[in-house]
Amino acid sequence: MVENSDPLPAGKLPADLLASVLSRISRDDPRVLVGPRVGTDAAAIDMGSSILIVKSDPITFATEDAGWYLVNVNANDIACMGATPKWLLVTALLPEKSTTRSLVKELFRSLEDACRSIGVTLVGGHTEITLGLDRPILVGNMLGETTIAELIDPANSRIGDVILLCKGVAIEGTALLARESPAESLRDVEESVLSRSSRFLRDPGISVVEAARALKHSGVEIHALHDPTEGGIATAIGELTVAAGLGATIELDKILVYPETQAVCNALDLDPLGLISSGALLA
Repeated sequence: MVENSDPLPAGKLPADLLASVLSRISRDDPRVLVGPRVGTDAAAIDMGSSILIVKSDPITFATEDAGWYLVNVNANDIACMGATPKWLLVTALLPEKSTTRSLVKELFRSLEDACRSIGVTLVGGHTEITLGLDRPILVGNMLGETTIAELIDPANSRIGDVILLCKGVAIEGTALLARESPAESLRDVEESVLSRSSRFLRDPGISVVEAARALKHSGVEIHALHDPTEGGIATAIGELTVAAGLGATIELDKILVYPETQAVCNALDLDPLGLISSGALLA
């Protein structure tokens, strides 16, 4: 039995603990259409003529192109609510002993490139050099817009719905491992495979904005969209079911795992279904 005094492992909070603390949050404001709960990607607030979608997500791991990651993981969750990503604020906490002018310029270049690629405007935030950090930590707060008719709430999934997977799993994780893992640990992976894996950030890419938009306008009735992140496709399907109060039957042979992903996971003895998976989209 896990006691309250036992330290929790790194990663997402246990779903039961998160559900418990979120259940105590006041829901008195009637303009909050979608508030904090397990399995929901962002909040939805009624602004009268439109619905404001609000999302916050950090990048806490050391990686190149951190700005690109930050923009896309936040935009993905905005898109999964049926909205268009519009505005971004960024809190950048930079390490005290390794922050250079070049690092700052590269960070902002990455942010600007990513924002430009999906039509988001960087409108503000906060930057500082922070004591005790050994890597940059970026926290994004993104806002988007939709209408009440186009708002997608994962709680609306129904018995009999089919769960679709757009693109393969572990796109983000494949890129991260290929870029950041020690070379020795990937010595059995062919160089050409590693090269392709390192480009997964952009090809097939970690953005699901276009896929979400295409599904929304496909003529198919979409009840829920979800961007699998930490914990991978396995955790994401669980989050979808929790949000809907339903279960799911999974056809494992229908889940696409890229050969590059499988090769990297084999070398590191990892399960692709549990690997961080921005770039896939569950519908």
